[in-house]
Amino acid sequence: MSVNGSNALGILGASKSDAVASTRSSWVTVACVVVLGLLWFATLGMRALVSPDEGRYASLSLGMLHSGDWITPRLNGLLYFEKPVLQYWLGALAFKLLGISEFSARLWPALAGFMTVLATGFTAGKLWGRETGLQALAICASMTWILGNSLYLTLDAGLNLWLTLALCSMLLAHRTGLSAGARRNWILAAWSAMALAVLTKGLVGIVIPGATLVLLCLWQRDGSWWRGMHWLSGGLLFLAITAPWFVVVSMRNPAFAEFFFIHEHFARFLTKVHRREGAWWYYVPLLLAGTLPWTGALASLGFRGKRAGVEASPGAADASTTQRRLLVLWSGFIFLFFSVSGSKLPSYILPMFPALALLLAMRLRDVGGGFMRWQLWLPVAVWLLGVVASTQVHRFAGPNSPESVIEPMAHAVRIGAGVFLAGAAVAWFCLRRGRLTAAIWCIALSHILAMTLVLRSHDSFGQLKSAEAPARALESYIDAGTPVFAVRTYDQTLPFYLGRNIVLVDYVDEFELGQRLEPGKSIDGVDEFVARWASLPKAAAYMSEVTRQELAQRGVPMRVVYRDPRRVMVVKP
Repeated sequence: MSVNGSNALGILGASKSDAVASTRSSWVTVACVVVLGLLWFATLGMRALVSPDEGRYASLSLGMLHSGDWITPRLNGLLYFEKPVLQYWLGALAFKLLGISEFSARLWPALAGFMTVLATGFTAGKLWGRETGLQALAICASMTWILGNSLYLTLDAGLNLWLTLALCSMLLAHRTGLSAGARRNWILAAWSAMALAVLTKGLVGIVIPGATLVLLCLWQRDGSWWRGMHWLSGGLLFLAITAPWFVVVSMRNPAFAEFFFIHEHFARFLTKVHRREGAWWYYVPLLLAGTLPWTGALASLGFRGKRAGVEASPGAADASTTQRRLLVLWSGFIFLFFSVSGSKLPSYILPMFPALALLLAMRLRDVGGGFMRWQLWLPVAVWLLGVVASTQVHRFAGPNSPESVIEPMAHAVRIGAGVFLAGAAVAWFCLRRGRLTAAIWCIALSHILAMTLVLRSHDSFGQLKSAEAPARALESYIDAGTPVFAVRTYDQTLPFYLGRNIVLVDYVDEFELGQRLEPGKSIDGVDEFVARWASLPKAAAYMSEVTRQELAQRGVPMRVVYRDPRRVMVVKP
């Protein structure tokens, strides 16, 4: 056979081998994503909704579905303008298609979190190769703060998705070798994502990307990213998505604009009117705990070096530097912005975690498996510390949190620690053999499974912050026309589990605007409630034990149908 023929056969054999390897790699990727998805969605419906956040957002979506008014949000039947409407629409749609359940209530945040993870992995794969993409996907999915917020009903998982899509679209738009048309499409995708972020949680959806872009241009001393944003077409697309609802809801509700834009944005950031202040270091422990099991790897972000054996071209090096700077600025701005805010909640910094996952995946190309073996000791130590804490249940118990509801969580922590330690051992074995991606996935899946077990066990404690049990106890005592009152206290999950609005008595909190605009829907004082109670043939009420005793001393006829350490449910005998 000729030399040329031998070369041809060799090339053909190599091509066939490469094709087989590529197919095998694709199937491994699909299998990893499927396993991740099963773990991600498996327990959504296994926990009762808890107050306040889960009950609030489930009730808003359910109220929108029942009323048929898809423009004006109402919480427990009262006007509620604190947040925009997109997530309420998606929650109502889930209830309509899948029925009213905890699974349906949590479906959108879980989907949003899962899509955030996929977007992170996809972006890393496009920028830095398939292996890095798989690593970024696993790192992002297993970060405690991303996982926890995705399996819990708030607005933050949805906001995180749209902001992550905006970030990823900007990164993908500035790849080298991209055509002008493709670049424009990615930029328009970023504008769409920012618009959906605004429809989810307000102006923060444009502030974070906009500020990051300005800071990047200043750092680079280059305004090309700013000039390349297609301001006319992008701005028109942004307005086409956001403006219709804001205009219509403002026309129907004259009080909306001032409350939403002034009270819920400028006053929230600049003042302490929302009573959610915290120290300057408030988010430091949340950042460290939220990045587990990769907290130790954060040290690698200070490492600078060139990937061994790879000689990058000047253009590629410039692109890599810009990508790193964008991710650092995105994460840093979010952290500092909310640190100086007058209103702080733990979930506010969630949008920085996908950027951190991308940074970590980018760094692992340089630091390799040796560094990973070192960083693995930190999550191992944290889980072992959790085991020690789980033996001290009596120290965490109290009058409102008896040992009986804490012990299932302690038991789950012990099991979860065993799962993670087993995964860490397999990961160590993989790292010793140079299989970095396999090791990362072992760490990720074992941490996700362990955390899922712990979250599932939280239901024993969560029942004390949920109205599922009181509502179930009340079902046989009321009919569709029986009014239900909440006296001096309120559980946000009560309207969801009863499937009706509750009459508030001597209770304001976040209902202040709604009660002021629609005063006849609530009762201002206990005396008026006592008179209303006496006039009704049937009634039920939710209250604390202290309030029940006070009313009993006044001779108000009541029969207790449910009691736990935190509240009671009574009916009129």
